[in-house]
Amino acid sequence: IEGHYMSVKSAGNLSTLFDVGGIIGGVLAGYISDKLRARATTAASFMYIAIPSMLLYRRYGSMSKVTNIVLMMITGLLVNGPYALITTAVSADLGTHSSLKGDSRALATVTAIIDGTGSIGAAIGPLLTGILSSMSWDAVFSMLIVGASAAGLLLTHLVIFEIKEKFSKQSSNEQNNLAGMAALGYAMMNQLCDL
Repeated sequence: IEGHYMSVKSAGNLSTLFDVGGIIGGVLAGYISDKLRARATTAASFMYIAIPSMLLYRRYGSMSKVTNIVLMMITGLLVNGPYALITTAVSADLGTHSSLKGDSRALATVTAIIDGTGSIGAAIGPLLTGILSSMSWDAVFSMLIVGASAAGLLLTHLVIFEIKEKFSKQSSNEQNNLAGMAALGYAMMNQLCDL
């Protein structure tokens, strides 16, 4: 940072701010998804916004300690926010889906699959980081960006489903409103004709 190397201890302490951002991101992602009632859309949006934040961190994170802290927390917010959302709310939604016909064991299975997949990533991530960091840090950030892009793309099917569901509910509500207004207009016309 600012042209100086940091000790391993200082770098480790500084990196905890990524997780602080992640805590804030988890709360924020949960709040947004509850307000919008769109968990997959929220998670995918966070992942796609994480890509430019990683690029900004790579480019400007070494300018000053303050810049590093701010960008690291923003990146943590955007990366860990959807992780918290997926491992909790989405697994609960999937585990209680109507297609499972009330099988309560399915929730445990879905949660185990999601956590197991996360564990694979937790095992492979540091291995790849070690290999790629010996080449260059640009390679490490490229790997992170590819991971965020893949996560966003894997959520695309659910995002499309959520959007279609929202528009179909909205259009059926609008149709019901129009039908109600037409019935009211018809009743008023009948009343006028009776006078």
